[in-house]
Amino acid sequence: MNLLAENLISPVVLCFLLGIIARWIKSDLSVPEQVYQGLSIYLLLAIGLKGGASLASTPAAEMLVPGLLTLALGVITPISAYFLMRKFGKLGIEDSAAVAAHYGSVSVVTFLAAGEAVNRAGNPGEGYLPALVAVLEVPGIIIALLFASGAGNSNSSGGWKKALHEVVTGKSIVLLGGGLVIGALCGPAKLADVQPFFATAFKGALCIFMIELGLSAGKRLRDAGRAGARLLVLGCVIPVIHGALGVFGATLAGMSPGGAAVLGAMAGSASYIAAPAAVRVALPRANPAYYLTLALGITFPFNLAFGIPLFQKLSFLFQSWL
Repeated sequence: MNLLAENLISPVVLCFLLGIIARWIKSDLSVPEQVYQGLSIYLLLAIGLKGGASLASTPAAEMLVPGLLTLALGVITPISAYFLMRKFGKLGIEDSAAVAAHYGSVSVVTFLAAGEAVNRAGNPGEGYLPALVAVLEVPGIIIALLFASGAGNSNSSGGWKKALHEVVTGKSIVLLGGGLVIGALCGPAKLADVQPFFATAFKGALCIFMIELGLSAGKRLRDAGRAGARLLVLGCVIPVIHGALGVFGATLAGMSPGGAAVLGAMAGSASYIAAPAAVRVALPRANPAYYLTLALGITFPFNLAFGIPLFQKLSFLFQSWL
């Protein structure tokens, strides 16, 4: 319970809650679109630079197994989400594939919140974790689109290729990947000049970003009831299954308890940046009330409140077993 309370009473989570409350009371609070886009660019590039600086001093062999594990999770999680949505969620092929694309990818903000949580607990994760975010971003979306394409439900082969192009060239991958390369080439010493901007202001920018996510989630929470009880349950169960699998695999791979908890949170998250862009192009008939409500209105708040503390507990539990 202490871990849960500590995770909930933090600026990042409370700013998210502020956004939800503002939406519920119909406040005129809003974050201008230009500010939101600017913050997302700032946060993604900052994550990439920090991860790249850590990669500069990390032997390639050290992250080989975690990297392969992350790639495996990117294949397993969309398959799991797809069949759960088909069997228990009773969704059609196209809607199931759309939801699977979101659960197969990763929420960068959940990654950030998990990183903050393990740092506050005194169990920081490995420096190469931002690189694993980039690894996990794409495969799940590709697998999910293959399900729809194989069943003859994709928009077209051109649409599928366009969706893949949207994912690979989207700002998430370009900024994360580009930041990783820049950080790795420059190293900590050459990044010292920009450190005050990308490190000192990072948490403050994240808080404003979370207010906007809270406003968006508050709107989606209104749709949660219309999604049906089955989907509400799956929106909480899927992150636990995927997250536990990620924590267990990370522990086997020799990662620290903090790193295992963060990777678990990544595996248990649902994308709401890269995946929606791809789904809109390749699966235009998929219902956003399902995939956006599940990703942003149910799974994201669930992970902030309960998932991340659970993955932290599991990381120590698996560590003691193994």
